[in-house]
Amino acid sequence: MDQSLEHFLAELEEFGQANDRSISDRPLRMLNITRDTGEFLAVLVHATGARRILEIGTSNGYSTLWLARAARELGGRVTTIELSEFKVGMAAKNFSCSGLAKTIVQIQDEAGQVLARQDDAAYDLIFLDSERPEYPGWWPDIRRVLRPGGLLVVDNATSHPLEMAPFVALVKADPGFSTCLVPVGNGEFMATRISPVGV
Repeated sequence: MDQSLEHFLAELEEFGQANDRSISDRPLRMLNITRDTGEFLAVLVHATGARRILEIGTSNGYSTLWLARAARELGGRVTTIELSEFKVGMAAKNFSCSGLAKTIVQIQDEAGQVLARQDDAAYDLIFLDSERPEYPGWWPDIRRVLRPGGLLVVDNATSHPLEMAPFVALVKADPGFSTCLVPVGNGEFMATRISPVGV
């Protein structure tokens, strides 16, 4: 990894941890993924050859940068969705400073509405790290927009198991997907599409 980008990611990591230790108001917390999760995501992008990546839940862009760095090396890009104007602005500045802004498409909107507008099989990899109670309602469109062989990765599977349980049960019950739980960071629930879209 480029040393300047590595340094910038380390700074963002420290900022996120310090910010969240001092602030209890959830909308103002960064709630970033862990560094090992970022490294894991980058490996997954390369391993799957994912060039069309969707992230739901940008926050300040820390996770986006891990995805975008890997995507850039493959000639791909990351589309990231965030509703909070405060966090969208913060992420935009971080993307500009990182040198990865051209690899990232930011959308400020409600994720469910954005998903409903996407084409079938539009994405190779989806990273979900947002409002967990909303996930079951988003599932039909998440399922639809993930290509056959595509990969869904969902953060906080072990840190918030009760909140994740309804969504995990829904995905596990779908015969079109194969799932597993990976104990990296806050726990990554993973599902890969094994059936064609529409099946």
